[in-house]
Amino acid sequence: MNQRCLFGGVAMLLSLLISPAVLSAQDADAKEKPKVQRNEKQSIGYFLGVSVGQQMSQNGFQLGDIDIESLLAGFKDGIGQSDASMSDDELRETQTKIQEMLETRLRSKGVDFLAGNAKEEGIKELAGGLQYKVLTAGDGESPAATDTVKVHYTGKLINGEVFDSSVRRGEPATFRVNQVIKGWQMALQKMKVGDKWMLYIPSDLAYGERGSPGAIGPHEVLIFEVELLEIQ
Repeated sequence: MNQRCLFGGVAMLLSLLISPAVLSAQDADAKEKPKVQRNEKQSIGYFLGVSVGQQMSQNGFQLGDIDIESLLAGFKDGIGQSDASMSDDELRETQTKIQEMLETRLRSKGVDFLAGNAKEEGIKELAGGLQYKVLTAGDGESPAATDTVKVHYTGKLINGEVFDSSVRRGEPATFRVNQVIKGWQMALQKMKVGDKWMLYIPSDLAYGERGSPGAIGPHEVLIFEVELLEIQ
């Protein structure tokens, strides 16, 4: 059997093993748990296990999804370049089932968040399930789809992680309204210059099933604080 990885998404986790997020999470765990003395091979094995486990968790896996003994057996066959004990067809079928499971789970996570958020004080809703809350009311004009606007914004995932922020960069963003994600287009054309809104954007009005590599996963609900500064 050709030992090419069929489940590329899991293989890509290895490229994230030395990311600052993984290291900081391990440092936090180390402060809470008693230290265990390990030799070099044991330390490498534990590091890889924690890192891959964290990344899989972030991608939607739960511990109950996996038989650990089978995981280790597959790992040994993969790293040892041995023939897999599953046929190519079985591997592909399993890959499809995993993708479907994670997709369903990620969609449900976003739907549940928006359902709960809709009950919060001050939350209003536009077509397509786009939710917003007015933080500051402006009194300027509203832009059209073809207008160029200047805005300050901070974008977060529902877990609170900031993935982009013009505020942190200290420089407003300038772009044409119809060149950004659908949720932004809808909101900006309702906003007035001087408005500052919180936006809660369903995945279908953001980056959908593909996400935005390196920052936003598939089916992510996005939260933005957006201030409309100017129509140019």
